[in-house]
Amino acid sequence: MSWHLITCEYPPDIGGISDHTAQLATGLAAAGDEVHVYCPGQERPASGAVHVHPVLGAFSSADLRRADRQIDASPRPRRLVVQWVPHGFGQRSLNLGFCLWVARRARAGDRVEVVVHEPYLEFGWGPLRHLTMALVHRLMTAVLLRAADRVWISTPAWESRLRPYALGRAIEMRWLPVPGCEATASGDGAKPLVATLGWPLVGHFGTYGEAVAGLLEERLTGVMAGTSRPALLLMGAGGEAFAARVLARHPQWVGRVHATGYLPPDLLDAHLTACDVLMQPYPDGITVRRTSAMAALARGRAVVTTTGHLTEPLWADQDAVALVDVADPARFTGEVDRLLRDVPARRSLEARARAAYDAHFSVDRLIHTLRAA
Repeated sequence: MSWHLITCEYPPDIGGISDHTAQLATGLAAAGDEVHVYCPGQERPASGAVHVHPVLGAFSSADLRRADRQIDASPRPRRLVVQWVPHGFGQRSLNLGFCLWVARRARAGDRVEVVVHEPYLEFGWGPLRHLTMALVHRLMTAVLLRAADRVWISTPAWESRLRPYALGRAIEMRWLPVPGCEATASGDGAKPLVATLGWPLVGHFGTYGEAVAGLLEERLTGVMAGTSRPALLLMGAGGEAFAARVLARHPQWVGRVHATGYLPPDLLDAHLTACDVLMQPYPDGITVRRTSAMAALARGRAVVTTTGHLTEPLWADQDAVALVDVADPARFTGEVDRLLRDVPARRSLEARARAAYDAHFSVDRLIHTLRAA
């Protein structure tokens, strides 16, 4: 069976869906499968056994007809995998026509599987447009679930939100791992980085959206003033602005705070590996879809993170990260300081982190899960 991945972004685009689709495509191709990727954007250079078709443009009717011609050129049976985020497919996230196109492909005989990274916009107080979006997103969800042979979910928490829109249909919903950016090198650049930045070294990897940045800043005060007096490494796009913000409020940290901006995978290896402890607070708690945390686990780093209403039970079962309730910043600070000072405890946590990643979250596990289905 040939795989046809339908996505709103693909490298060189930067984003979580882009990374995940590339992992799917290259992993399936490496396993010997025929893989086609349909995406917007410009022509890409040939990439091994992955056939990239940048025909989706703005996901208009004309763009979808171009995709039809490309897909129909491949023999059946065809397995269409839709990488679903409602805001990713144009028309200001209200592209019901795209969902109807997927349904038509299913009626024509293609096997459709939907990977739900985000289900829909929540209802809440706000402009009428937001209410309209929330309603249309649910209609789009119902259309996709009607078309799908199987639904993959990026976190088990999504099943309860999706199930009502299956409208009584007993469709299979299964968790599909969303790996972080996996290690591509040995991390040999870590030692020079430590010598340059200072030791011990705490880090954060993310995009510094306000919800996470507020939690991080609240916890940094205690960590930076703690007995270990660590240096701080801020990795990812948005880190420079966040560094400027905290240094304006804490000028005594000048010389101890370093921001990298966006890092390509080869440089990310060395920077993550250089960190003794990663601080990764999330307002809704760590979940299996937090690729920033997955990137740290993939490299066997010690992570202190938060529990919240979306945190799955497996995190407590695996004991692969240090878990602290999101409402307890003082205990979070204490856990970071403890791991900085207690090297044997930190090494033990690092080993459990890597073992958990290999067993549950790796690209190999992702590809095995898809192909076994």
